[in-house]
Amino acid sequence: MIRAASPAEPLRVAVLVSGQGTNLQALLDRFGAGSPVRVVAVAASRAGVPALDRARRAGVEGGVFPRGDDREARDGALARWLEERGVELAVLAGFMELLTPAFLDRIPAINVHPALLPAFPGLDGVGEALRHGVRVTGVTVHLVDAGLDTGPVLLQEAVPVHYDDTVESLHERLRPVEHRLLAEAVQALAQNRVGVEGRRVSISPVEDG
Repeated sequence: MIRAASPAEPLRVAVLVSGQGTNLQALLDRFGAGSPVRVVAVAASRAGVPALDRARRAGVEGGVFPRGDDREARDGALARWLEERGVELAVLAGFMELLTPAFLDRIPAINVHPALLPAFPGLDGVGEALRHGVRVTGVTVHLVDAGLDTGPVLLQEAVPVHYDDTVESLHERLRPVEHRLLAEAVQALAQNRVGVEGRRVSISPVEDG
């Protein structure tokens, strides 16, 4: 699905954002010079978001692609912009939009979601977990398809829900798990350690040496 990368020829990654960009920052911090991954572009669904400032400070080119009335036209323009920059993998990091086949048929993508999918998909996974009174929630990194958080799961990690949790406090505990799992998934893909058969995903360990 994605070529094996190396520090000499890193995987060219774009990060898609809609807000603060903390997951973007985690990727920028993790994948510096000499890593098998290079963030080469940041695309936002709206102008003026802090994530674009993070990209600018890191010297990464940014672009704005609002949905407008024609989602497929936007997705086609976004895919074309990324292809012109040699992007091989799109990472949805707080990107609050569904992508259509106009994008997904051209560029593979992964997403990070603050719940243990298939439980609590959509925009309010944290709030839904609290309203349902679950004792455990977590973080999922998954391959992106045309559905709402329905793609095959790459990585998951459980996080306990405390009785007195608020949306803000639970988000705060989920955030570092998001940062770590997302970077682990990107690195596994760059190292060609991910196998997909139907909905089942295997990730092989890092080889010694």
